[in-house]
Amino acid sequence: MHIHILGICGTFMGGVALLARELGMKVSGADAGVYPPMSTQLEAEGIDLIEGYDAEYIKHYKPDIVVIGNAMSRGNESVEYVLNQQINYCSGPEFISEHILKNHWVLAVAGTHGKTTTSSMLAWILEYAKLTPGFLIGGIPQNFGISARMGKTPFFVIEADEYDTAFFDKRSKFVHYHPRTLVLNNLEFDHADIFNSLDDIKRQFHHLLRIVPGNGKIISSVDETNINDVLEMGCWSEQEKIDFSDHQGWWVNLKSLDGSEFEVGFKAECFGTVKWNLIGNHNVSNAVAAIAASRHVGVAPPHAISALAEYINTKRRLEVRGEVNKITVYDDFAHHPTAISSTLQGLRNKVGSSKIFAVLEPRSNTMKLGIHKNELSTSLVGADQIIMYEPVGMQWSLQDSLANLGDKLTIIDEVSKIIDSLIENVKPGDYVLIMSNGGFENIHERFLEALMSKYAKE
Repeated sequence: MHIHILGICGTFMGGVALLARELGMKVSGADAGVYPPMSTQLEAEGIDLIEGYDAEYIKHYKPDIVVIGNAMSRGNESVEYVLNQQINYCSGPEFISEHILKNHWVLAVAGTHGKTTTSSMLAWILEYAKLTPGFLIGGIPQNFGISARMGKTPFFVIEADEYDTAFFDKRSKFVHYHPRTLVLNNLEFDHADIFNSLDDIKRQFHHLLRIVPGNGKIISSVDETNINDVLEMGCWSEQEKIDFSDHQGWWVNLKSLDGSEFEVGFKAECFGTVKWNLIGNHNVSNAVAAIAASRHVGVAPPHAISALAEYINTKRRLEVRGEVNKITVYDDFAHHPTAISSTLQGLRNKVGSSKIFAVLEPRSNTMKLGIHKNELSTSLVGADQIIMYEPVGMQWSLQDSLANLGDKLTIIDEVSKIIDSLIENVKPGDYVLIMSNGGFENIHERFLEALMSKYAKE
């Protein structure tokens, strides 16, 4: 079977390509931008890549099916050719459902925040328990070094995204996955480019609940009001609750302020203490959810706790990119006020009174539209100095909305000028936290190189 993937270099569609290749299918694909690291990962698997969407390549390959990514839209040359020639096509989630997940015990992680991290933790716990799971994750779990694989057992971990499926299927991706174990981390308004309101997103989450079997399990926190609203719309599956304030469900007892050590238990039983390299209460919550989900497939919680001691955080989740002359540079995917606040709080608890420089690129469609502009300043107060990048196309005033940050705030419209500002102001012992859900013009490496150059001259 030959599949041709439109939008192949995205993390999700690249994962689809790798899984299809592992199944023995011939795979080719096209994307507007074909570049490392995804391009090299795909080419190493013998996958043909084409830059651009020239329909001639579809004529040449004559694929059995064309898998269309959700970045594709009407007017795209390859899309129009597929429709005009009545070539068999489907979405990425539909392909995953039909060819990958069928006859598997699917463990799905959904929510506005923490999907990638919790999925990675869960996959690693199952791997540590010798269950050799398959997985498809929207990032690169560093315990594995790859974003997707088939696995050798019926267990499959998947990051369950609420974004829409394709231009021809406006349902959320996750309704295609049919999970038996479902983690619902949290729910906030996001993706303003496709959802009109929080109620729209709640409706999609309830569509997901409707397909979890009665003997399946749903894991969620008692403190997540919006998730509770969805559950009250109707739930037909077993539930387990995470309740940090009461021993009625899963609970934790923090042994360190920064979240690097904590006891975890369920009701009256304490299973042990997690000691790991991660920080932040959000990661503590992610860990408990992963432990609870793994228990549903038979992993004893003490074993899961041991696994987390060896867990390496996913790339771009408060990842240390380098240190020069005692100046530490972090990279984080945060792009929503809640995630920004949680990341900063976790770092603050770790570094104490040391100076934190926060650099933020408001890159997501929701951020560019200004949906969260009123909450953004509050989410950044944990930093000592804040540099906001102002990209072309911003539809709201950073200066007006973030005015209450006062002298902490600097707004800069060029990445090179951000680097110059940091070089001038950052001192040994300081921490630089760079937040973006994109490449941010490779600012991390450029800044580290500038630091090395500066201190080499001194």
